Amino acid sequence: MATYFDIDNIITDREINAAIINISGRQRMLSQRAALFALKLVCTEDSWQQERLRQEMLAVIDLMEQSHNGLIKGNPAMKLPGKLSKEVWTIYFEPPYYLSQQIWDFMTQVRALAQVTSTELNLENYHLKYILQVSETELLNALDIAVNQYQKESELFERQVEMQQAQLFQQICTARATTHAQAKQLERTVQDLQRTQSQLIQSEKFSSIGQMMAGVAHEINNPFNFIYGNLQCTKDYIHDLFELINTYQEHYPNTLPAIQGKIDEIELDFVQEDLAKILDSMQVGANRIRELVLSLRNFSRSDLSSRQLLDLHQGIDSTLLILRNRLKANNDRPAVEIIKDYGSIPKIECYAGQLNQVFMNILSNGIDALEEIPNHLGYIKIRTHLSPDGSRVIIQIADNGPGMTQEVKEQLFDPFFTTKPLGKGTGLGLAISHKIVVDTHGGYLKCESSPGKGTEFWIEIPLQSSVRREQGVGNRQLITGRLTKTKV
Repeated sequence: MATYFDIDNIITDREINAAIINISGRQRMLSQRAALFALKLVCTEDSWQQERLRQEMLAVIDLMEQSHNGLIKGNPAMKLPGKLSKEVWTIYFEPPYYLSQQIWDFMTQVRALAQVTSTELNLENYHLKYILQVSETELLNALDIAVNQYQKESELFERQVEMQQAQLFQQICTARATTHAQAKQLERTVQDLQRTQSQLIQSEKFSSIGQMMAGVAHEINNPFNFIYGNLQCTKDYIHDLFELINTYQEHYPNTLPAIQGKIDEIELDFVQEDLAKILDSMQVGANRIRELVLSLRNFSRSDLSSRQLLDLHQGIDSTLLILRNRLKANNDRPAVEIIKDYGSIPKIECYAGQLNQVFMNILSNGIDALEEIPNHLGYIKIRTHLSPDGSRVIIQIADNGPGMTQEVKEQLFDPFFTTKPLGKGTGLGLAISHKIVVDTHGGYLKCESSPGKGTEFWIEIPLQSSVRREQGVGNRQLITGRLTKTKV
């Protein structure tokens, strides 16, 4: 790429990385699907069904071969460059994995099984035994290692882009500060940025989105494409597996004691019921992430998506789910406790994705603040209730972190102002949050904090778009709601 501010090239590289991860992950799915078809084939007596399964199994192997050749040699239509790193090359062609040879051997055995006559189709068939063994042992392990290596290289690329952008920005600021005239120009630029913030986000949207989302964007960019693209396939495969189990139970109702014992031990009926619910919840979470990324992209343009009714509690909970990994305990601190004091509030008419972005920015900053105090028993309390006149919803997000000085608080919503180390933040998150709440929704956003006393953000949003921002909050009353504590 020409520079790390070359947006088109960055997009292309990210799409290539996503395609590589998706295709390499697909190899794992295809190997399992081929093994499933092979098992169905030998367990099916109907000749017509056998022929159908042979064709489906061969189609899976053809796709597996096409994907493998694309990863090794490249395929422009699949956005695969065919340029392997030294580490990936070692996985494919050198010990201990020899993944390329494993894949070819596996495909050869599957094609051989497809040519076996009906009389030779049984559970003792050599080709079937080979397929089942390697599909759940050596081949599966090697495919996982290859996917993990592709993921590691993609994440390294993202970090390099972020660090290079941060370094380039540092150099620009240093150069501008060399003369008095440049310092004045920088001051005028900052003032202009406050008035034309949306234009700035338009020109550097990928850079700002990457920093605003902090660790979330780093986790979403490439692995999400793989997860979302394969989630439905996973549901289909599991459905097929359970159908196979049910078929076995119908035809062999009197199972061996050892098998029945294992069924009772794992609670097969519960697994069948609960796994479907788990996959459905994963689908909901995946769709929620997709909507969040789309809302960030929409916000970076001058046009706005249509308003919709939003359950604020659902939006907050979804944001907490995305941040779940950051709330867990680590080497520097215990888990962050989430205290929810949700009041009885109606849905509000708003731009849902943008308000969720506000929650993301404020909650991420709260977690960052708690991490500044080693071994600190940190918590974040989220309280919602209606304003006294019932026209606005109020969200209070407070933490027991180190707090901030009056000087920092006065600059909190200024574009590019940040107290974080270089490369950890752009200073745009709270500035954009202020724009979303105040300018876009006609609401109110303020911060109360002092050193050693923690920080609280106060958000007010009108219930309907016709309700405009009110100056001054006045006396506020608590509407009794449900109080819960969650420790992740």
